[in-house]
Amino acid sequence: MAFGLKKRGPSNFERAADGSMTLIEHIRELRTRLFRASLAIVVGFAVGFWLADPVFELLKQPYCDLPGILTPEGKCPMVQLGPADGFLLKLKIALWVGLIVAAPVWFYQLWAFIAPGLHRHERRYAYFFTAIAAPLFAGGAVLAYFVVHKGLEFLLSSGVTGLDTQLEVTRYISFVTNLILLFGVAFEFPLVVLMFNFVGLASARRLLGWWRVAIFVFFLFSAVVTPTPDPFGMTALAFCLSVLYFGAVAVAFVNDKRRGRGREVYAGLSDDEISPLDDEPEPVEAAQRVESTTPVAPPQPIERRYDDMT
Repeated sequence: MAFGLKKRGPSNFERAADGSMTLIEHIRELRTRLFRASLAIVVGFAVGFWLADPVFELLKQPYCDLPGILTPEGKCPMVQLGPADGFLLKLKIALWVGLIVAAPVWFYQLWAFIAPGLHRHERRYAYFFTAIAAPLFAGGAVLAYFVVHKGLEFLLSSGVTGLDTQLEVTRYISFVTNLILLFGVAFEFPLVVLMFNFVGLASARRLLGWWRVAIFVFFLFSAVVTPTPDPFGMTALAFCLSVLYFGAVAVAFVNDKRRGRGREVYAGLSDDEISPLDDEPEPVEAAQRVESTTPVAPPQPIERRYDDMT
């Protein structure tokens, strides 16, 4: 008894890539992927609600480590102004944790919807940038937590209230999370530099020539975003951004060497240099004699007893 194999048709990815998918099918696919991403976020929110308490203890650790903050019972007191502030703060922490936990799922759904419209080399670039973006953001978050841990004592001791004051819990958590988000986004700057090089907007030599301006911008940016006026946090962030910038320039040199940039015909010429012209006239030689052509014979008369077909 023979069994016939059912031939599978093209997948949704292939149909979206070759343009055979209709607009209604695109909308249905977007609805399906949004539903899957939302479901993953809901599951991640449940996990985040379960992990909200240990995450809160981790975030308030820089404040609790300050001298004189802990009570004789070993507790770290913080002020809560509203009766629902604690519960709302727990929901906020759960949402942040849920987005991080569900990031592989919702990011894949986003990528699966966008990828069919990209070329093959653009997909490779996206894989490369995505693989680097997550560790860079994590590195910026760790540096932000370290800066808060070292700079919070300076902020409180420099004020009129001193270290004996108790911080309001929602404003403190917002301060820490915003700083983590800001440092994480700042650490993505090397990806912008690499993007300029990969698309051909700036060569590695040109990027290296901008190192003075880049370092000045890094220190200016660090002085604005760091919460403490002491040079520690500013220097730490600016130094890390400078190292990442030179690392991105090194990768840009490798990319230029792989593509053969800089070895073009006019690579050694200046943009303002006039091209050399040869002013000496070239002699014009006489052309060869053209023989006369044979006249065409006149057409023969057509016999009228036949039509055009016979």
